[in-house]
Amino acid sequence: METTTPRLLIDADACPVREEALRVALRLGLETLLVTNGSRPVRPPPSPLVRLVVVAAGADVADDRIVEEARAGDICITADIPLAARCLAKGAAALSFKGHPWTEDNIGGALAGRELSRALREAGAITGGPAPMAAADRARFLNALDRMAQAALRRARGG
Repeated sequence: METTTPRLLIDADACPVREEALRVALRLGLETLLVTNGSRPVRPPPSPLVRLVVVAAGADVADDRIVEEARAGDICITADIPLAARCLAKGAAALSFKGHPWTEDNIGGALAGRELSRALREAGAITGGPAPMAAADRARFLNALDRMAQAALRRARGG
């Protein structure tokens, strides 16, 4: 049975942990795709393992490309809950920018909560966004990504 080395697929436009993810990927030798619509500058490090994928501007164009690329064993890094759900459906893992792993067990509730929050925002009941990234969030992300990537590599090697 042929195994495929896991890759990181990063929703790069608004990713506050891009540098941390790249450090883990390069240390572990993982191919990484930084997917962006070019709305913000993304400068990948000079490495044959890192590929910048620039897509056209538009709603969900970058998300669609990430899902198109995703395969079982890959890790999608995103704060976008619907994108995480689409990646999970393809057999990829998904991790939030704050180190929260999305799973089949928690994604349904997260999607429902997202819709509830949207409705409350539209009604004016919620006016703020998520809390800014803190050092603890970055540390949690690094630890979670390292664990997730190590597990994906073990599975790819048949272990």
